[in-house]
Amino acid sequence: MRTLLFALSVAILSIAGASPEPRPVKNIVPRQPPELEVLFGQLAKASSPEEARPVEEKILTLFLESGSASVDLLMTRAAAALADGDADAARRILELVTQIAPEYAEGWHQRGRLQAVAGDDEGAIISFHKAVTLNPRQFAALAELGAILSEYGDKRDALAIMRRAMALDRHFAGLDQEVQKLSRDVEGERI
Repeated sequence: MRTLLFALSVAILSIAGASPEPRPVKNIVPRQPPELEVLFGQLAKASSPEEARPVEEKILTLFLESGSASVDLLMTRAAAALADGDADAARRILELVTQIAPEYAEGWHQRGRLQAVAGDDEGAIISFHKAVTLNPRQFAALAELGAILSEYGDKRDALAIMRRAMALDRHFAGLDQEVQKLSRDVEGERI
């Protein structure tokens, strides 16, 4: 019955000249609340990873807000699918999110994370790059992009990207050790 309904809807859309492909959400502009500036200020002043962690979480939560109830719902469903162990459903949902909201950085970031876990490093690099292009302050995506580049031996670019992440959040988990290691590899030991 569902197959018949789908075929019928595709036929009706074809006759009407419409495409069954999802269309981009018009004018989706993720909001940048003033609170974000305050939080980044608090993050810069944090004296320890424990002090930074709740601020990081608030920032990452604000990054998730797309400005579209539909996109936010899809992101919630992708997270639920992933929590239920259904990575394939989460992947399909995130692909849909990036199709209908291509300017939404967090859709690309979450898609990149899923691709990295699945071993699709090429796809992850593309998705993370898109995320940080759209949101240059997405420190988690910067760190994740840097980690993949480092794994592939592009240590100079990885170091530059991880330094950008550290400039935003010097307490991000494990980032300082990675930057120190890459600094030695790229720039050598300092005397």
